[in-house]
Amino acid sequence: MSSISPEPESGVSDATDTEALAPPPPGSSAEHAASINAAEAREKMIEIYPDKTKKKRAKQFLLNDPESPQPIAANTRTVPGIITQRGCTYAGCRGVVIGPMHDVLHITHGPIGCSFYSWQTRRNLARPRPGDVNYLQYSMTTDMMEDEIIFGGEKKLAAAIREAYKIFKPKAIAVYATCPVGLIGDDIHTVCRLAKAELGINVFGFSCEGYKGVSQSAGHHIANNGVFKHMVGLDDTPDDAEFRMNMLGEYNIGGDAWEIDTLLRKCGIHVTATLSGDISYEQVVKAHTVDLNVVQCHRSINYMADMMETKFGIPWFKVNFIGANSTAKSLRKIAKFFDSKKLTDRVEEVIAQELSVLRPIMDDVKSRCAGKTAALFVGGSRAHHYQDLFRDIGMTVIAAGYEFAHRDDYEGRDVLPTIKIDADSRNIEELTVEADPTRYRPRKTEEQKAALEAGGFSFRDYEGMMKEMRKESLVIDDISHHEMEKLIEIYKPDVIGSGIKEKFIIEKLGVPCKQLHSYDYSGPYAAFTGAGNFYKEIDRMVNTKVWRLVTAPWKSDPTVPPKPVYRPRVRGGGFEDEGAAKNWKRG
Repeated sequence: MSSISPEPESGVSDATDTEALAPPPPGSSAEHAASINAAEAREKMIEIYPDKTKKKRAKQFLLNDPESPQPIAANTRTVPGIITQRGCTYAGCRGVVIGPMHDVLHITHGPIGCSFYSWQTRRNLARPRPGDVNYLQYSMTTDMMEDEIIFGGEKKLAAAIREAYKIFKPKAIAVYATCPVGLIGDDIHTVCRLAKAELGINVFGFSCEGYKGVSQSAGHHIANNGVFKHMVGLDDTPDDAEFRMNMLGEYNIGGDAWEIDTLLRKCGIHVTATLSGDISYEQVVKAHTVDLNVVQCHRSINYMADMMETKFGIPWFKVNFIGANSTAKSLRKIAKFFDSKKLTDRVEEVIAQELSVLRPIMDDVKSRCAGKTAALFVGGSRAHHYQDLFRDIGMTVIAAGYEFAHRDDYEGRDVLPTIKIDADSRNIEELTVEADPTRYRPRKTEEQKAALEAGGFSFRDYEGMMKEMRKESLVIDDISHHEMEKLIEIYKPDVIGSGIKEKFIIEKLGVPCKQLHSYDYSGPYAAFTGAGNFYKEIDRMVNTKVWRLVTAPWKSDPTVPPKPVYRPRVRGGGFEDEGAAKNWKRG
């Protein structure tokens, strides 16, 4: 039977408790994983490195202890030469947080190559309301050439803004600086201010040069600051609804936000703004009028939640709509916050209805997937959230890690006071936020908050990933390709969840990869309906026989070299000398 119950619950999910106590099925992948000495496996995965690199990686590569999580070296620079999963600061700002706003024109100021992230490759789906527009299919860039790099590109940017306005007449234009722009000193903010005065619309810029941080996480922070300064609070008209909230850190990959919104509407809860999935400019500018913020992806948008609480008095807490049990717990927590019997009763009805449909699917899939293993290396919160989906169907997560997380994402927010600000973090502007003199309104009095907390309720919370992972499972920050290959060799997981860069490397090694950045062409996976989609897809992936037939071509055909053979040639087409040719042939 499923561990998920329609009855209210608290603390760690039943699924987690059951998984920790039950022995793995005999002959299963989980039994194989349990037989491995995790400390020895860790040493094998990093032994190839030079001493200095090995020392650094050891701090980012821990054996988990959920009772007492150890400090992990997160949000540090990637070792040069290690193939990383990370993106750049510009990618985090333009490609993740701001990009899904479908009626804002997004202009990348930089060379054409940077515009990869100016085209929505993450499948942030949008369904504009009647009369709204959708610019997500456009990739707009100033296409800086050599002349602009030498003499400056501000005039070209101003011309691009005018041209975009003339063609589209948008409500707002956002401009994103790339690495060359920061290096040559183009002042995009002055250009934007002048354009705003000239055109009469909101025009603002983001100094999100790719080199500014150790990963795309810096871009998330910069994006939060920019949206808060230039958009949030411009319209004080609240939506007409009894229970109003924002969904922060949900980007509608494959339709996830639609599933969450549908579920909340069934319960009678209204979402004013989903930052930033399927969202319009009008929704962002009145996001401050709600009574509650809930945070899905902690890493990408906790800054926004904190700033909105400080300025407008809107409380926030962490939720997770990935996984059936997690979704039920999140709904109950939202209902408890609003303190309405009508809402609480309706939430319980919806949970019971949804589970009555989902439970047969879950139990059927669990009969085939129980005892199998998974590893997750993806995103800022996805490597944590998706563990709940695997637990629901009896699978064990043997290793997990983030691409761009900070220590609090692993260890929980209680470590925030101990985190030292390094030089890279100082590159990011820290806004000074104060209570708005006229619009600050605490949604809960101190007495109401204290009463909720006395009953086990928590605000501004996130316990981190490590407290919910099994003891002695591997926690690996910014995993490299070499470490991934050794993990597969040692643990032989049945499936790995990762991003697009690793997908085909993993599959060439005979392991199915569930790509969790853009879901390939599948999804949604959020809420109860999405959970059912995920269970069935994982069932198909781990139980097909096709992966046993995957063989590297150089293993089956000796004429295929293990790697390309490079041969330096002179202008006439021949080798410089025989010695050079022989050396290059050796590889």
